[in-house]
Amino acid sequence: MNKFALIGAAGYIAPRHMRAIKEVQGELVAAFDPADSVGAMDSYFPDASFFTEFERFDRHIDVLSRSGNGVDYMCVCSPNYLHDAHSRFGLRSGADVICEKPLVLNPWNLDGLQEMEQHTGRTLYTILQLRLHPAIMALKQRIDAAPIDKIFEVDLTYITSRGAWYYVSWKGNEAKSGGIATNIGVHFYDMLSFVFGELQCNNVHVREPSHAAGYLEFKRARVRWFLSVDRNDLPTQTPDGQTTYRSITVDGDEVEFSGGFTDLHTRSYQDILNGGGFGIDQVRPSIELVSSIRSKALEPQKGDMHSFVIERN
Repeated sequence: MNKFALIGAAGYIAPRHMRAIKEVQGELVAAFDPADSVGAMDSYFPDASFFTEFERFDRHIDVLSRSGNGVDYMCVCSPNYLHDAHSRFGLRSGADVICEKPLVLNPWNLDGLQEMEQHTGRTLYTILQLRLHPAIMALKQRIDAAPIDKIFEVDLTYITSRGAWYYVSWKGNEAKSGGIATNIGVHFYDMLSFVFGELQCNNVHVREPSHAAGYLEFKRARVRWFLSVDRNDLPTQTPDGQTTYRSITVDGDEVEFSGGFTDLHTRSYQDILNGGGFGIDQVRPSIELVSSIRSKALEPQKGDMHSFVIERN
């Protein structure tokens, strides 16, 4: 039975990791979070040791390691800006690391993590769950089977409503979250490069705290994208009570992938345990892209504009 430890046990995404550990027949032996609202642990691993002080967690992991009972995997679910440091901690502790997206905020941090992998002999994995979604896997097969010179027209829209709390939390702080494109969009950009190949052009049309938009060209696609956490951006036809709108069209055809998300973390864990998993080299293109979106000058007149941006103007 593989032994796991988890950093960020009180976060939104942590229960998905707990469930994944349970479903791959692993054991969560220790968890850490400065907040103590971790009642979700009772549904999965009520006997796991829990710490609200990192120093005590660090000591516990060290004691386990020196007694020959060290953890096999360190799961990182902490705020985005801490992923780098917590992944390093896991590697130094002699564990392989499974880190939530985004792996890091800046591409230069990836080089240091690769050096740490080489120094420790351990491996760092990241969650790129859309690569394992059946609809996305089918889309990639469709694109790969198309004539090599075929360029696809893609529109990506993702609106996930957030309240006033969002801007007060670390997620609303660009220095900590990386901004909206990084925080809610990085796995979509990874999916686009996974399906359509190498990035060739990046124009940013809008970049505000609540929404962002732009135009991308990949080897096999021209992409207009729009991301938002503002419920006012929801289409008028959105059913009452629905707070999220997710759409990808390829040459005008909707790619239906609204379902199938509930077990993607379990699939990710199983893939890692089976010798697969996604590492630093796979995640690098999406980290480079979101870093560029965050920093480059706006070019609202370059590239095709997303229809939501046109409507706003």
